[in-house]
Amino acid sequence: MEINIEQVEGKVAVTILELHGNLDASNFEEVIDKARSVYESGARDLLIDLGDVDFMSSSGIVALHSIALLMRGEQPHDLESGWEVFHAIGRDSDSGLQEHVKILNPQPKVALTFEKTGMDNFFEIYTDRQTAIDSF
Repeated sequence: MEINIEQVEGKVAVTILELHGNLDASNFEEVIDKARSVYESGARDLLIDLGDVDFMSSSGIVALHSIALLMRGEQPHDLESGWEVFHAIGRDSDSGLQEHVKILNPQPKVALTFEKTGMDNFFEIYTDRQTAIDSF
């Protein structure tokens, strides 16, 4: 997976993580680590561009939820916890839309994954980059 990082100015500074390739068990920890790195560098508002991600597995859902936790200043999931991670995601999905992490351009299969898992109620999803940036 290739991950590009861009910093843009809207009403606030927005960091864009642009992902290229499938988001799955082979690379989801890399995505979490990259988000941790930008958070530790001071980023507080994150737009995740999934326009070049054709497939996202359940590991991708774990990665995105872990990133939401990070950007809220919380600890991400203990990836050794197995099914408890998914139970925690389920409990947290009722907490409403995330203020500091938003999604841009999910491909149709990825958008379907968001819908089937209820994560479309957890993340604001945009198809227009400038609208997404202005939403922070």
